[in-house]
Amino acid sequence: MRQINGQNSTSTIKQYSSTLLLLGSMAYSGHLFAAATAYNAQNYNAIQQSMIAEFALAANDTATALHNYTVLAIKSNSTSVKQRALNVALEQNDLKAALDIATHWVVQEPSDIPALFYLAHIALQAHEYELAAESLDKILSHDPSADLEKILAGIAPESAEDQVILLEALKNSQAKDNPSILVIIAALKAQNGEFQQALDTINQALKKRPKATNFILMKANLLSALGDEAQTRAWYTKASRQHKSNLEIRLAEVKYLIKLNDAELALEKLEKIIQKWPKAEEALFIAGLTCIDLGQYERAERYLVELRHSAEYQNDAYYCLALNAERKQHYETAKAYYRLVDGSLYTVSRQSLINIYTQQNRLNDALRFLTQERVNYPQYASFLYQAQAEILKKMGNKTAAIQLLDEAIQHLSDDPELIYAQVLLLDPFLQRDRLDQLLTLLLDLEPNHPAYLNAYAYTLALQNRRLDEARQYAEQALEMEPEQASILDTLGFIAYLQNDFATAAQVLEQAYTLSNQVSIGVKYARAVYMQGDLTQFAQILKQLQQKHPDDAALEPLNSLLLPKTIH
Repeated sequence: MRQINGQNSTSTIKQYSSTLLLLGSMAYSGHLFAAATAYNAQNYNAIQQSMIAEFALAANDTATALHNYTVLAIKSNSTSVKQRALNVALEQNDLKAALDIATHWVVQEPSDIPALFYLAHIALQAHEYELAAESLDKILSHDPSADLEKILAGIAPESAEDQVILLEALKNSQAKDNPSILVIIAALKAQNGEFQQALDTINQALKKRPKATNFILMKANLLSALGDEAQTRAWYTKASRQHKSNLEIRLAEVKYLIKLNDAELALEKLEKIIQKWPKAEEALFIAGLTCIDLGQYERAERYLVELRHSAEYQNDAYYCLALNAERKQHYETAKAYYRLVDGSLYTVSRQSLINIYTQQNRLNDALRFLTQERVNYPQYASFLYQAQAEILKKMGNKTAAIQLLDEAIQHLSDDPELIYAQVLLLDPFLQRDRLDQLLTLLLDLEPNHPAYLNAYAYTLALQNRRLDEARQYAEQALEMEPEQASILDTLGFIAYLQNDFATAAQVLEQAYTLSNQVSIGVKYARAVYMQGDLTQFAQILKQLQQKHPDDAALEPLNSLLLPKTIH
């Protein structure tokens, strides 16, 4: 913690001027103590420098803090001081400072493995690939069995040029034949799409370290990437047989079988896994899902109820139990389970619950439930207000829906989703001023949101006013989503109103191709007609009639065709 604890600490500091008490009142006193230990009480400057650094951090003066901790780290023999300095540098994303600190650490402690790990990791981040490879060599010279993969995790070079440089550095390293280096090389080759070369490399690593789980799974992934289903299955079967006590490998095989839609075999293997590891939560969860997919609802419930108290799978389990009950048409049970779901599945669970209420024709009950939910879960108020408004709309009470969203916006005035929900409900002619107000507010909050830009553009087009402004909004939205049919439709509509029929026809053709919506097709045909190309118009109308037979929307177009002359 970097912050002083508010008023209480301030009072303490005012009351006592003793340095010792001051240090004791700081949440970060541990770091200062580290400096004091390193320098023994002889070096007061070190303590003072640590204090300056930590006070600077508390005041968000990161430059001063980093300078002082960098100086301390370079001068100090204390691992804790160097660690603190590195943490500060990395937290501030100052790779240069971090690299300086790590380099000096390794110079001072050339056999310190954690220091070498830091240096390798930071060198990779800083694109200093030669230094990274050199550091990896040193690590492996001290510990040939060291696991180096985590060093590369999350920071593998993205550019092809950097990948080549790092690959060459690793290939030329003294430890190039070490399995830990080989697996990094394989990962880089796979990242570049060189799956066969990566497979050849991981096979070399497996000869040296045949029991390494990550090597085994990488080979499986590479075989799968090469599209060799038979070899992938065979490799998983072999690996699972040879490593019966390796839960990770056996679960990976199950996941692959599920990916291949071989759910029956996957479930058979899952049952054996659960027999061996009855508390394996991931296995229980996958088994529950697989049983649901196979329609084995009672078995699914047996697996999933075991996860009711799981820290990791509780919400997922409740959601799946609800889904399972719904599949059995036990709707009250399903609703009870959906109510228990929280976290990332909250909104989807409540939407599923609303759907059940809708199927039961109990929309008033749904409204009451959602009102109570706003009390119990205020963090989801925006979603809950929108859900209620949608129900009111379904009930034919648009006025009440608008009033509810008015109330919501008063409480959550900066929530664009609520504002947008109300925009979609308002009448573009009868409530023009309110629409203008809300759409302006939307673009103030999120000026580059394609949906909001499109909404304003379409509203203005419907009102046939400020068309130049509307076109600008539509074109701006289209830059961000060039293949969004609704935006193309808006732009085509505006161009039509501006008598720019060529643009309208071009844009509306694209919109219709993407959406296949008859309403857009009608606009496209009209734009072509207004260009005066009756032959093309007739062709388009024929195509529309074939795709949308007996659609009443096409009838007005028929009257635009000239009657054939009878000889």
